[in-house]
Amino acid sequence: MLMPRRLLPISVAIGVALVTIGSCVDARAQAPRDARGFRNPDPIFERPSFWRWKWQELTGGVPAEPPGGWNIPSMRTDPAALAAETTAAMTWIGHATVLVHIAGKNILFDPIFSDYVAPPFGPRRVPPLPIAIDELPTIDVVMISHNHYDHLDEASVRRLAARPQGGPIFLVPLGLRAWFLERGIERVQEFDWWQSTRQGPLKITFVPANHWSRRTLTDTNETLWGGWVVEGDGLRLIHTGDTAYSAVFREIGKRFGGFDMAFIPIGAYSPRWYMGYVHVDVVEAEEIRVDLNAKRAIGIHWGTYSPLANEPLDEPPRELARVRGALGLTPDQFDVMKIGETRPLRSPD
Repeated sequence: MLMPRRLLPISVAIGVALVTIGSCVDARAQAPRDARGFRNPDPIFERPSFWRWKWQELTGGVPAEPPGGWNIPSMRTDPAALAAETTAAMTWIGHATVLVHIAGKNILFDPIFSDYVAPPFGPRRVPPLPIAIDELPTIDVVMISHNHYDHLDEASVRRLAARPQGGPIFLVPLGLRAWFLERGIERVQEFDWWQSTRQGPLKITFVPANHWSRRTLTDTNETLWGGWVVEGDGLRLIHTGDTAYSAVFREIGKRFGGFDMAFIPIGAYSPRWYMGYVHVDVVEAEEIRVDLNAKRAIGIHWGTYSPLANEPLDEPPRELARVRGALGLTPDQFDVMKIGETRPLRSPD
């Protein structure tokens, strides 16, 4: 089993955070920033060369899809069942896109419904889309973790904003509000780390992660990244966004006192010399669950688009089963879902 890397203490700039309409500010921690843009909470994380990774792919190859196709469990989502849902529930739509029904509200994390990441040349969707945007129930809140094409999909957010029953409010990291306004989407609020907002019965807080952002060749780290904590109906859940492992998750766990559910990425982790600085592997995902004091976790960010990294597309669930067995965990503590599957948010016991 991999051991956690030695981490430097979390460095946080002290000051008054930028006030966002509808939010309250925790001035104890503000995202660090320098001339190169926003920085990670753990200063040891400096991303290696992207082009070295691409050269390694060209010269060493990537796993080929097997003759029978990747083993990605998926199913068709029932739109009528989603519309009639009255209890707290979660639906994995694929990749990092999770639909949650909580406290009578429908919230959507990192929606990407497109066939390609960064069409027409990006990674392609492998399992079929389980439900179309037009089939979704009314979406009240959409949360974006960071500005990468596989988490902020322009076609998807445009269609969500233009739905006949009314578009959702978009909650985004610091620096991204202008991107939405340029596209005519005005119901948008942006957040620094540790800022919170009330959306009806829900309290939503933007929390740190160790990652980066870029949409063009000239905007590296100009917008912030992070995860989202949602509290309501007696439940507390977190979507970590994309992240490398860091002591920041112990801080999040301490501040919130634990979680009923954590959505944690378990895919796009190979090769480790590159991905280890931006994505966790399955062992580190379990370490995050422990740091967060999460009773249950669902592994996301795998099995949907190919190629995103160099491990086989269907490997992460097998790796998770191996880690569970080694640690004596149960599937209820850390599991995966079928793409398109809906499950109760509350623990069965």
